[in-house]
Amino acid sequence: MTDFFKNKVVAVTGGSDGIGKGLIDVLIPLGAKVATCGRNQEKLYDLQVRHSGKPLHTFVADVSNFNDCKNFIDSTITVFGGIDILINNAGISMRSLLKDAEIDVITKVMEINFYGTLYCTKLALNSIIERKGTIVGVSSIAGFRGLPGRSGYSASKFAVNGFLEAIRTELKDSGVNVMWVCPGFTTSNIRNAALNSKGQAQGESPMDEGKMMSAEACAYHILHAIEKRKRTLVLTFTGKRTVFMNKFFPRWADALVKKFFFKKGELVR
Repeated sequence: MTDFFKNKVVAVTGGSDGIGKGLIDVLIPLGAKVATCGRNQEKLYDLQVRHSGKPLHTFVADVSNFNDCKNFIDSTITVFGGIDILINNAGISMRSLLKDAEIDVITKVMEINFYGTLYCTKLALNSIIERKGTIVGVSSIAGFRGLPGRSGYSASKFAVNGFLEAIRTELKDSGVNVMWVCPGFTTSNIRNAALNSKGQAQGESPMDEGKMMSAEACAYHILHAIEKRKRTLVLTFTGKRTVFMNKFFPRWADALVKKFFFKKGELVR
């Protein structure tokens, strides 16, 4: 990778785990000035220790809270002077059939995934426009194809994709690039932290994490796409196949998705 990221100020939400942490671990050696937020103070402290002496600003924040987002973005601009790249990575999933899920579960997923992206993007927008920078949303295949047992998650990611597509058009002549990334199945904590029907973390992944792309490999793909100023990025063969099938053969996609997520009428993934 070139020196594109050298001295660039990159704000990454949800940087204490998974893809966010992978992005930071790649960005710091590339010479970027990185700011990140998360809800877990201990994990953020571990990041600081891991990258001791490097330009890393950490901030405890819940992106579903507007004031937390404002304090994170404001503090980043104070520390580094502005923001070149915003990567809206913070997110949460769910695993429950709609008939079993409490409404609050879907509300919480929407608040973190969509409103967190909205808040941080709006708050960082003037600085990014000034620097002709980049806005990124880490979305999901669930933002192209609704996934059973994840109705709230799919709704939030469809919202993220539509929001980013709208502002990409708004900013077309500003020099700002807007892109959304769909990693497919990538090793991360998001499935362990996914909310069950009662809004509690399910605590274990129903998927085989060992067969998935690593967070660091995903980070390299994302950063390469940012450098190339791409519009969208869909990763993994399964992800690309799902998007293709859903676009051109939606009824067939319905059947294949049902078969993948259900066994004997029960949700297994």
